[in-house]
Amino acid sequence: MTALDTPVRTADPVEPPPARRGFALPDGWRQRLGYLALLAVLAYLVVLPMLRLQALAFENGGQGYRNQYGRYDIGETIRTTVALALGSLVIAMVLGTLLAFAASRLPDRLGFLRIVPILPIVLPAVANVVGWAFLLSPGPGYLNVLLRELPWWSGTDSGPVDVYTVPWIIVLTGFGLTSFVYLFVSAGMQNIGAEHLEAAQTSGSSTFRIFFTIVLPLLRPSLIYGGGIAFLLGLGQFTGPLLLGQNYGVQVLTTEMYRRVSESPSDFAAAAAAGSPLVILGIALVLIQKVLLGNQTRFVTHGGKAFAPSGGRSTWAALTLIGYALLALVVPLAGLVIVSLTPYWSGSLTWDMLTLDNFRTLGSNSAIVESVLTSVSTSLGAVLICVPIGYVMATLLVRGRRFRILALLGDLITALPLGIPAVIFGVGFLLTYTEPPFILYGTRTVIILVYIVLMLPFATRMQMTAMLALGNTYSEASATSGASPLVTTLRVMLPLMRPTVLSAVALMFILLTHEFAASLLVRASTTQVMGTLLFDLWQNGSYPLVAAMALLMTAVTTVGVAAAMAVGGRNVLSKL
Repeated sequence: MTALDTPVRTADPVEPPPARRGFALPDGWRQRLGYLALLAVLAYLVVLPMLRLQALAFENGGQGYRNQYGRYDIGETIRTTVALALGSLVIAMVLGTLLAFAASRLPDRLGFLRIVPILPIVLPAVANVVGWAFLLSPGPGYLNVLLRELPWWSGTDSGPVDVYTVPWIIVLTGFGLTSFVYLFVSAGMQNIGAEHLEAAQTSGSSTFRIFFTIVLPLLRPSLIYGGGIAFLLGLGQFTGPLLLGQNYGVQVLTTEMYRRVSESPSDFAAAAAAGSPLVILGIALVLIQKVLLGNQTRFVTHGGKAFAPSGGRSTWAALTLIGYALLALVVPLAGLVIVSLTPYWSGSLTWDMLTLDNFRTLGSNSAIVESVLTSVSTSLGAVLICVPIGYVMATLLVRGRRFRILALLGDLITALPLGIPAVIFGVGFLLTYTEPPFILYGTRTVIILVYIVLMLPFATRMQMTAMLALGNTYSEASATSGASPLVTTLRVMLPLMRPTVLSAVALMFILLTHEFAASLLVRASTTQVMGTLLFDLWQNGSYPLVAAMALLMTAVTTVGVAAAMAVGGRNVLSKL
């Protein structure tokens, strides 16, 4: 065998070393960690200020509780607080349900009246209160002056109505809360499928029986949630008692907190103790609501037609809605307009007294202009942050079946600001952010942060309601076609939820530009919003400027709502 015939051995192929695989979390864990991080941030904002307040109240053997509840008049303060909450709740529930039923009886040609009960929300609470004060103050109140012309009250120098008393504070508070109850009850009526009602009518059931056996059970979430919100808002009322109760020394727990913090030296421990019953009751009501509502998907009806009652006369319904608009919106606005056009507030009014000087003063005062800019910028900033946070939390609550514990925590954290009065968060933020690690007192940042906390329930609940109404069909179809969660959100869910999102934006902007209680506590002399500046003017007795400032606040809110309607259509307010 020659060398040429010797077989040549080739080297065995060398297999490349296995590539190192990077560490990758499963999708479920990535979502879980993302939700956990967001919940940690929200807990820091929502829960930490409450914990710091309660810890302070228990220091030195509960000295804060002894200082607050050892006072001789604390019983009267608690009774006034409870009476204000219960009285305003009854008024708001009766009027809100009546208005919702009246709106459901309107024919199509009068459908535009359904938005009337929502319009008072555009009027700031502080403007509403001072408007009624200008009309029903026992001495110079314009309506009282007219009533004294009647034979029953002629010859008297004051009255017959005294807006500074507890009963009238309750009445005005109930009027202010009616719009919120109407929103929940009317939304519940519109979400009831007409097929259920038509089937009951076909079987021979009367309208009375249909209402109590079908409509009311399906309205249970709306009634429970609306009633709970009205009661909690009544417990946390601050504007009316603060502005109207000063004359006769009327105190509620929220004004007690403000007095404790604003006095010198400040007593944060006593302020925290004053707010403790409100915190405990708020948390208890939130938990009760969760138990009573349970799985809210049980109340979702599917069908092509919405609730549209047939029959009945519409005259009484239209007159009811118009009458409420006159009392809740037109009358207090009239009081503001009259005082804003006069050089001083008195019971007399002549044409030669009318002037625009108060509005010229607003435009030339740099502090007032700065307060408007601060209100708008902080409100918009908080809304832009709240909407995506609310969407993520709503997704967790509706579709996070794999993360039940996280969903439970998220539900409680996002509901707490609705159950705890804004003034308590104001005191908590004042305490938390005047000390390290974040010293933010007197800055716009702390105002934005407290606004985010206050609006968190609205951003979450409104978007969650839309998700519940849509169901899982659209998101599951998108996932089946291979779309990622981000693509599903941007291309499917958000377009379908656009009216609800814009309605949430409009509602939050309205509430924030009106915000008064928390802002009054975290503001500084160099960082004012419109509501706090109006309060300073009220304290100084500059009543014509107060009226002009209240109208300016209303105008700013109206412009914001108009912008939302320009983007989202005319039905933005009706989708609230």
